[in-house]
Order: sequence, then structure tokens, then C-alpha cells
Amino acid sequence: MKNKIYYVCSNCGYQSAKWAGKCSSCGEWGTFEQEEEVSKKSKKLDLKKRPKVNVTKLSEIESSDDFRINTGLKEFDRVLGGGIVPGSLVLIAGDPGIGKSTLTLQITKSIIKHDPLYITGEESLGQIKHRASRLKDIPENLKLLAETDLDKIINAISSDECKIAIVDSIQSVYMDNLDSTPGSVVQVRECTSRLMQVAKRLNKPIFIIGHVNKEGNIAGPKMLEHMVDSVLQFEGEKEYNYRILRAIKNRYGSTNEIGIFEMTSNGLREVTNPSELFLSNRKDAAPGVVTVASTEGNRPILIEIQALVSPTGFSVPQRTTTGFDNRRLQMIIAVLEKRLGANLFKHDVFVNIAGGLRVNDTSTDLGVAAALISSLHDNAVPRDTVIVGEIGLTGEVRNVSQIEQKVKESEKLGFKKIIIPEINKSAIKSNKIEIVKVGKISSALKEILK
Repeated sequence: MKNKIYYVCSNCGYQSAKWAGKCSSCGEWGTFEQEEEVSKKSKKLDLKKRPKVNVTKLSEIESSDDFRINTGLKEFDRVLGGGIVPGSLVLIAGDPGIGKSTLTLQITKSIIKHDPLYITGEESLGQIKHRASRLKDIPENLKLLAETDLDKIINAISSDECKIAIVDSIQSVYMDNLDSTPGSVVQVRECTSRLMQVAKRLNKPIFIIGHVNKEGNIAGPKMLEHMVDSVLQFEGEKEYNYRILRAIKNRYGSTNEIGIFEMTSNGLREVTNPSELFLSNRKDAAPGVVTVASTEGNRPILIEIQALVSPTGFSVPQRTTTGFDNRRLQMIIAVLEKRLGANLFKHDVFVNIAGGLRVNDTSTDLGVAAALISSLHDNAVPRDTVIVGEIGLTGEVRNVSQIEQKVKESEKLGFKKIIIPEINKSAIKSNKIEIVKVGKISSALKEILK
């Protein structure tokens, strides 16, 4: 029987029976690669011959409250859900040069007693030595292996000298029995599958470093994200020194937490107060600039929203956002036009989250609306005011979560006033910051821009 021939998109992993110039799934051109599937004869099911299976009762499994391994980086542990879980397979993805290798090399400082093994397939041992000397305090007894053959890598991980493994990167690893080149869809999928089996069988945590494509998605087949236990995205802008680590998938913790680092000459430094990082050092109030309180996981963060509203020269005005959901901006504009009569349909609208942070918290809606009206009427919002609130389609200011933490964070950074939803039932009191409760977007803007 002939082997089955099919084609796989190297960008998204989509499979097709025929070759095509453009992938119908991701829209990329020239990404289909030919693969060969070895056909296997199906075995008839014989119910009389039943293989022996070892079944374990839940009560027989030992558990411990301190089973996680601390990495020494609190921001990293926060994203992981409290530390490294034995037997887990964690994928760390990010752009080239963003600091993935630096991050994983730094955590070896605290986990050196667990015998980590750093496996590099893209750099030489001399390059790793040079990076370690730049980072400082990297243990001299850290074990390194420069190898790309998966069988040799698995043998090294299976040895008693390795308790935690770091594979840098999964795109450089290959299996001899596959005809595909390293980094192809088939190689990445099969190598990850083998590493997952090793991690579960030996109960050893394994970190694999992966690249992202030009769209920012993880390179390789889409099923790669389903195979691993956790997917961590390491991202940042080239114009800024800080880096953000966020969990896209996490079987052992929340996906809402983020870790914030600053890239220095000596490696990554943890940012303990991210609010000060994302607030600019402007001395005077400016039209279109407001401060809002957002929540990332359990952490309140004060950020600056910048909006620019200017008359358009096109028949269809522009709606451009950076770090904010464009569809949510369209909804806020529609509410302002319908409920307040704001003349925004003849203006271009630009919204930017200062510092390059991406915000998904709906409690920033009221701040975005205030920034738009402030820019439209060239009326500055007081610099010492923080705005919190979600906007409903009827123009009401809706309840937001963790309002107490937002108030305390604003108070800690020296702000004098905070605008919050009136519907919040909790009795919030403070002697250091004025708390103003509003129920409608119209009353909120009158209080903010009076």
C-alpha cells in the first residue's frame, strides 16, 4: 500500500490533500510543504486478549502543598501560577532577540539545586558562556549541552544528573526517522510530542523555547499549543526596555496574570511597581490624556490613555488603536454620539495606551471616553484624577471588579481624585483621595471636565 501524500502549511499547520499557492486558513502564500504519511494496517479488535493495565486509585496518589519549584523570579512564578510544576511541559514563545534565552538562563540561579540542564541547539557553548558572564551570578556548575538530535537530548534528560530541562529552541531539534527539515511542521509536532511523553513519564519539568511568525503567532502547528501544559508569550516593543510575560494557556494557574521585566545590561530586572512604569512624567495636564486604573490578574495597574481627535480629510474617518480593542472603541464612539451628541463621525480618532501595554479590562471604557471628549473639545483632564468605569450601551457607568484595589493603588501613587461607578455597593472610604461616584456617562464627563 502506498504512503499517503498531503500538504501542510508551515505557518499555521493546516493540512490539505492538494498543493495550493495560498493557505485557505491563514492566508499566507507559498507555505505548503509536502509530507508523507506512512500507512499502517489496522488491527482487528480481539476482546478475548485484553492487555494488563495498571489502574491507580485517587487515594493512592501522594500530594503535597509545596510541590511547586520557585524560579527566584517572582514575576515568572506569578505567571506560572506559583512556580514550576514537576512533570510539566512549558512553551516560552517570543520574537527573536526579545530575551527568551536570557530569561531561562537567569532562572537557573535559583533552581541549580534541582540539577537543571540547559540544552542549546542554536548557539554554541561559547556563546552561552559569554551570555552567562554578562548576566553575572550564573552558577559555574550549570550543565550545558549543545545538541539538536532528539534521541540524544532525551537520553540526557533521562539521566539522573538532570531534574529540570530547558530546550532552546524546539525549531532546531530534529528526529532522524523523519525526512522533514528541522523547524518544519512535522518535526516540531513530533519532537514536542516525544518531549511531552518524557516529561510525564519521568515527572521532570521541561521548558521549550519557540519562535513566533511575523504576525506574532507561535510558529509551528496550531496543535502545538494544545500539546503543552502552559504557553507563555514573552513580548515587548523595540522602543522600550521593558518586557511583558503573559500566559496564553496555563493548566496550573490563571491566564490573566502578567509578569513585567526591564531589560538591562546585566539581564532582566523585575519591575515591582508597574504603575510608575506605564505613567509618563508629564508635569502639566494635556487634552486627550487621562489616567485609568486597570487590573491584570490580581494586580491593579495605573496606565495612561492618549487620544487624538482631529477633523478627517476622508469620506470614511479613521479609527486607529494601539493597545486597545478597536471594536470596543467603535462601541464607545457610538455611545458618545448617541447619548451625548458628540460630533465624532467627521473626525479621525486615534487611541494609544502609553508604554505599549495591551489592555483588555473593560474598566478603562470611561477613561477612553473622557480622553476622546477631552481631545475633541481641547479641554484637559486634571492630571491628579484617575477614572474607572465600564460603559453600557444605554450610557450608564457599570460596575467594575476589584474597585478597592484600584482605589488603594491610586492613593498610593499620590492621586487626589478617583471617579468610580455609582453602582459599586462596597463602602469605599479614604482620607487621602477624593472618591466621586457617577451613574451616567454624562454626569461623569461633567465631573471630569468641569
